[in-house]
Amino acid sequence: MLLGLCLGCSLTKNLSEGEYVVFDAEIEGSDKSNEEALANLNQLEPNFRIPLLNVSPGVTIYRIGNAFYDKEKITNKKESAEEELNQITNQLDSIPEDRKLQKRQDKLQSKIEGYSKKEEYGNGLMRTGNPVTKLDSSLIEASEKNMAGYLMNNSFFDSKTNYSVTTKGKKAYITYQLTENSPYLVDSIFTKSQNSEILNLLKSSKDRSNLAVGKRYAQDDIISERNRVEELLKNNGFFMFSKSYLEYNVYQDTAKKEVQIEQLIRQPTFAEKHEVYSIDSINFRINPPSDEFADAQVKGEFNDIDFSFYRDRYSERILASRVLFNKGDKYSRSSVIESQRQLSNLDLFRFVNITFDTLGTSLTANIFTQPAQKYQLTNQLGLSVTEQLPGPFFSTSLRNRNFFRAGEILEFNFRAGLEGVASATNQGVYQSKELGVSASIIFPRFLIPFAPRTLEKYGRYNPNTRTQIGYNYTNRPEYTRKGINALLSYNWATTNNRQQFTVNVADINYIRTPKITQEFYDVLEELASQGNNLKWSFLPSFVSSFSAQSIINFNQYGNWKTRPSSLLKLFVESGGTTLNLFNVPNNNDVENIDFANFQWLKFQADFRRYYPIDQKQTFAYRFNFGIAQPYGVSAGILPYEKYFFAGGGTSIRAWQARRLGPGSFYPQIGSGGRYDYNFEQPGEMIIESMFEYRRNLYGYFDMALFVDLGNSWVIGADLSRPGADFRFDRFYKEFAVGTGLGLRMDFDFLIIRLDLATKAIDPSEPEGERWVLDNINFKRPFGLKGQTVLNFGIGYPF
Repeated sequence: MLLGLCLGCSLTKNLSEGEYVVFDAEIEGSDKSNEEALANLNQLEPNFRIPLLNVSPGVTIYRIGNAFYDKEKITNKKESAEEELNQITNQLDSIPEDRKLQKRQDKLQSKIEGYSKKEEYGNGLMRTGNPVTKLDSSLIEASEKNMAGYLMNNSFFDSKTNYSVTTKGKKAYITYQLTENSPYLVDSIFTKSQNSEILNLLKSSKDRSNLAVGKRYAQDDIISERNRVEELLKNNGFFMFSKSYLEYNVYQDTAKKEVQIEQLIRQPTFAEKHEVYSIDSINFRINPPSDEFADAQVKGEFNDIDFSFYRDRYSERILASRVLFNKGDKYSRSSVIESQRQLSNLDLFRFVNITFDTLGTSLTANIFTQPAQKYQLTNQLGLSVTEQLPGPFFSTSLRNRNFFRAGEILEFNFRAGLEGVASATNQGVYQSKELGVSASIIFPRFLIPFAPRTLEKYGRYNPNTRTQIGYNYTNRPEYTRKGINALLSYNWATTNNRQQFTVNVADINYIRTPKITQEFYDVLEELASQGNNLKWSFLPSFVSSFSAQSIINFNQYGNWKTRPSSLLKLFVESGGTTLNLFNVPNNNDVENIDFANFQWLKFQADFRRYYPIDQKQTFAYRFNFGIAQPYGVSAGILPYEKYFFAGGGTSIRAWQARRLGPGSFYPQIGSGGRYDYNFEQPGEMIIESMFEYRRNLYGYFDMALFVDLGNSWVIGADLSRPGADFRFDRFYKEFAVGTGLGLRMDFDFLIIRLDLATKAIDPSEPEGERWVLDNINFKRPFGLKGQTVLNFGIGYPF
């Protein structure tokens, strides 16, 4: 009964006399300033409501939680736990090594933190939802004051603010009235300092200044410039300098509506002027893994760095390559921070601290580290989602750090799981059994013969060489596939981590398909009779390739909360290149072929862009292009894993995974209706785009509106699939289009995604009949059977 009451009540229900719900808050007069920034200063944000209804899902959830919330009970539990904790703490004073008491102490501390959170913010449902926003005059006045301050700080020195409140029943409507008047522009900028070296530095970097003549005055620009100047000076030897020495004075000309900005660099109190500091010596110390450990220290020297180890088990040469400042250099804060990051990237230490001792203008750099655990075992249990079917998996990883005493890492990996896979023989969606094991050695340097100086030259780019051998096993109802692979790859990144590079010098695979059902074999034979030798992809084969990948990350793509960001992935691959050195027969020239060889070239470019509109709304899009071309002995066939597939939860979502296309080919249809596609559709080219508008609804819940378009094609005619080939005169007519609505639950550590997508343009239909969205009407809200697809996924689609 109580639950039904909470679900049925409106925002204005159960309000006391004189209480009002804030239904709307408007800002008038913000013609030149940032209305979004001003709106964020309003402390009485109206609750999100379902359009045309007086109901808010967030408030409903909050009220349900509140119905089961007893603050007094939580407080009593917290006080009881605190009392028990005090008793445990007193007992530990006399018997500090009692592990049972220590465990109980940790448990009680965790409980008290949870009780405190519930006491302040309510239970889980209350924290997911939000309470009714009630009218509060003190918060309105605070909001108005904040807006007035914002206008003053953003060039509107002559602005005025006011507000008005109107009520209708129990609903309140707030209007903030702003009078901006003319903005003040920056007329001139001048710097005062008695230090000529600082003045020269500022002059040489003037083009990077955040302050510019003719620009509107903004206090944020001054804050940014203060940070920039501090960073500039600290990277050019001014070790003791801080932004507290920077003073900015703004002089207004009310007649001309202009300001003059004075940048004043004050003198230090401890010296006559700001001095440039240089590094006199560098000490690198690796402390024992615990305070109780005692062993003889081992001292060494390399590249003007004095090393002190608790044992002789580390390479001075490897560690020195990650220290990016040298004896005699001017102090540079960015070099110090980057050195700390590069040493941490080795994954050998629990922590890396760099401190400096001063003597006059000389610095002694002290690098302190402590080894991480020699062995690390990591287990993971989870779900992977493909074909809208969750499949459990288990993986474990064992790492042995510093394996050869030169920073190497020996790693063993094991993964087993079930995965939803579409059947190739009309058996529906089922779970494929997969198992993989691998052993790797990661060297923190480039292993390149006859190039002994690579570590010194490239150490700052976090180079590593991975050697790996592995075994993969896949068991599907149609076939069982086994593979042994070996890999030699080089990896490195730019110092700002903006670009990452991987070069797989040798990726060698031996693949067998020891078991194929007769039904699947008949499918392959039927394709072969039509000129499609896809069956060669399931013959035993030796597949080798050379590939390279570059990932360019603009503005930290993935950290999506504040600013636009982009990611570009470029991938190139040459397969079977070494076969050019041998006299290997063409697959097509061998009668009753029982062993296939492959040669191919492959390229893929994947661009992703994320653009925040405001704190609650974002726009994201993705462009993906790929092409793979077999040549030579392949006789037009690729290894099956090298084909492109369109459709699915991270592709064109209105189509089942791997079922779209290629081109305008009309796929074989099963008994389940127009969109009951029987088979996966491999292609040699893919073009796809995805566009999403995302908005936070309330709490953890987000929504998305999306449009996907794209398709796959084959290069050259495929007699078994008419219309599948890429043609310049018609490919643009063969883009499939799907659109839909998504619901996401964003818990920071986990994102659960539901996307309902429907087909709008179907390229497999004849020209003039490809618009299929009109199949949706009141009688058929989801169109034809299979036209609308529900995708369940973990994480964002891109």
